[in-house]
Amino acid sequence: MPTEPESRRESDVERRNERAPMQYRRFGRTNRALSVVTLGGMRYHDGWSEPRHEVHREMREECRDSVQRALDAGINHIETAHGYGKSEHCLGLVLDELKVPRDRYFFMTKGAPMTADATHRMLEQQLQALRLDHIDLYGWHGINTRARFDAALARGGPVEVLKRYQEQGVIGSIGFSTHASVRIISEAIATDLFDFVNLHYYYFFQRNWAAILLANARDMGVFVISPNDKGGQLFNAPPLLRRLTAPLTPIQFNARFCLRTPLVHTLSFGMHRPEHFAEMHGVLPVSIPLTRAEQDILFQLDQRLAVDPLSQYEGHELEGDPSGINIAEVLRFRRMYKCYDMLDFGRYRYNMFSPDSDWFGGEFATPEQVAQVDLSRAPPGVPLRELLNEAHAAFFVPKVGG
Repeated sequence: MPTEPESRRESDVERRNERAPMQYRRFGRTNRALSVVTLGGMRYHDGWSEPRHEVHREMREECRDSVQRALDAGINHIETAHGYGKSEHCLGLVLDELKVPRDRYFFMTKGAPMTADATHRMLEQQLQALRLDHIDLYGWHGINTRARFDAALARGGPVEVLKRYQEQGVIGSIGFSTHASVRIISEAIATDLFDFVNLHYYYFFQRNWAAILLANARDMGVFVISPNDKGGQLFNAPPLLRRLTAPLTPIQFNARFCLRTPLVHTLSFGMHRPEHFAEMHGVLPVSIPLTRAEQDILFQLDQRLAVDPLSQYEGHELEGDPSGINIAEVLRFRRMYKCYDMLDFGRYRYNMFSPDSDWFGGEFATPEQVAQVDLSRAPPGVPLRELLNEAHAAFFVPKVGG
């Protein structure tokens, strides 16, 4: 039996557009029941060209079809960001054209203004683009580094401005999205300024489990972002991975893995074609805990680590190595390649490293950088430089003309 406070809390949960077989979970202290699948708004056709307010017909039609299919499937949470090109303008147009009642969906957008003045300007622009008078869930977009953490939380800065909009009813709940280390994520959660967190957590990246536990202790909503793309480009999975997750697809198993715990409330699907919705329906029903068949799949995936025992070394304690290499991520890509044949994913992500990036920082593991690795912090018996050299050889793709 739930305790009396829990009973009262559940009775206060706001519900919208609920229909079977979609499932719903309370999004932490926001007290909104979100569908376990969120419609992400990042990947519509020609969504990144300028000017951002000019939405082409094909994008609008693709978006309109996706929104209608999502609502018909019982999805009640639509998510985008100022940083997603034309997305806010497109969704504003589509929701207006479809005449979707405002009480049928929860809307989340995000922004990364670095000052108080920029926060005012950006939020007003977003409301205008979206054609909304209020935003249910607003996330500060990308607390990824110490500098961005400090900027977002500065005295009189962006988060304080968002709080004032919240007091006026323009914003419902305030959260943050992040690509940061678990240390920075945990520090942001511990400020108790945020109602929810959007973070990475998948079968192939479980490092943020500690942050999920901490968020749950603070009764925060937990939203898993990019499970199908950053989770391993699962729409382009190699035959080995497809065999291991059968009869589910890799996307379906990964979604069920993420949602196997009640501490994860929703995850995003960037659905923009009809076949994406067909695969999404195969995620349901979600079981807590995993069913016997799903546990068998999990066991098979875990057993693959024995193919390359060194792959089990993750290297998280080497964060901040003087080489500048994001060692834990490089080792993760190597593990996914050696144990699951995920070479394409390794190349895709590895070549996004940039030492100056706030979103995916790190040097390539070139021989020059690998020579600077502090081996004193690595466990004895782990040939770290050899592993890094192997990964670079497998993944690095020189730029044409570079």
